[in-house]
Amino acid sequence: MSRLWKFIKAQPVLAAAFVLAVVTVFIVPPDREYIGYCNRTVLIELFALMAAVAGLRSVGIFDAATRMILRRTGTVRRLVAVLVLICFFSAMLVTNDVALITFVPLTLLIFRSIGDSRSLILTVVLESAAANLGSMMTPVGNPQNLFLYDKYGLSALTFLKTMLPVGTVGLAAVMLLTLLLPRNACEAPKGGGEKLPRLKTGVYTGLFLLCIAAVFRLVPDWVCLIGALAAVAVCDVKLFAKVDYALLATFVCFFVFVGNIARIDAVSDFFSGILDGRELIVSALLSQVISNVPAAVMLAEFTDKGTQLLLGVDIGGFGTLIASLASLISFQLYRKDEGAQTGRYFLVFTVINFGLLGLLLGVQYLIS
Repeated sequence: MSRLWKFIKAQPVLAAAFVLAVVTVFIVPPDREYIGYCNRTVLIELFALMAAVAGLRSVGIFDAATRMILRRTGTVRRLVAVLVLICFFSAMLVTNDVALITFVPLTLLIFRSIGDSRSLILTVVLESAAANLGSMMTPVGNPQNLFLYDKYGLSALTFLKTMLPVGTVGLAAVMLLTLLLPRNACEAPKGGGEKLPRLKTGVYTGLFLLCIAAVFRLVPDWVCLIGALAAVAVCDVKLFAKVDYALLATFVCFFVFVGNIARIDAVSDFFSGILDGRELIVSALLSQVISNVPAAVMLAEFTDKGTQLLLGVDIGGFGTLIASLASLISFQLYRKDEGAQTGRYFLVFTVINFGLLGLLLGVQYLIS
């Protein structure tokens, strides 16, 4: 029983998705239509992308790039601005959660050496916001983008045109907030300088580019899968354990849940009716309580307005702490740090994130 409780605490979204899927199985018994529930392409691309990023992290490419950039900073304010920009641009390619898992621990290390706990909270909150903003700008930036991009067959140009206005405004707002940080002198931690292993770095980089090619439909998904399996098997089989299988399982559970409720006429009619013309606000609000990845998978079955749904769930990643799982990851990393002030963190996070939620929704309504 204790193991089950630990699992639920560690993977609350997966646990909830599993329960919902099981409940609907009793309403809609398994049949041949179940085979069509799961989006194979999304699952393959997510697996391959996570394997590629895990490989790149293992060879230290992110640490090397970060230290190179941080050597050019001299004050707390400039340091935070650089960290925020790193999170924003890296999240475009390696997803928001990976960006934060990579750079928040480095931030904790830097600020521990500086001894500035007050600035640390604002820094981590702004990093989280920047990662969520950057991730909304590309199809590979987060799981819901990848799913919706494939679900609605969006083009790269359509995706960029849809997300660019709110992403740009959001980044400008976050950069303005960095002006609240002091201009005290500081230094990034010393160290690094180790040479990257050329072969592994080349293989993982090639795999990452193959994933991008698969996302933009330049190569079939099965080629991407074979490439990922081969790269990890040859270079480091331990990377198989680094893949977030819980996220993949969560998608499968929600695919089953959504596929089943879509076959229940009363439920289907309800969601189709409530979403009609209100995709943006409904998806943003639903994301506040179940997080934006499940919201995207759930609502996509009931509307053909993919760009509005995309905007809603990405903007909906701001607001509550659980609206984006990436934000929850940042909080967990900060919470474990020595001297963490979780109450103050929650207050700062809530004020800034609800401010960004209102700003981005307002901007989108003005331009639409």
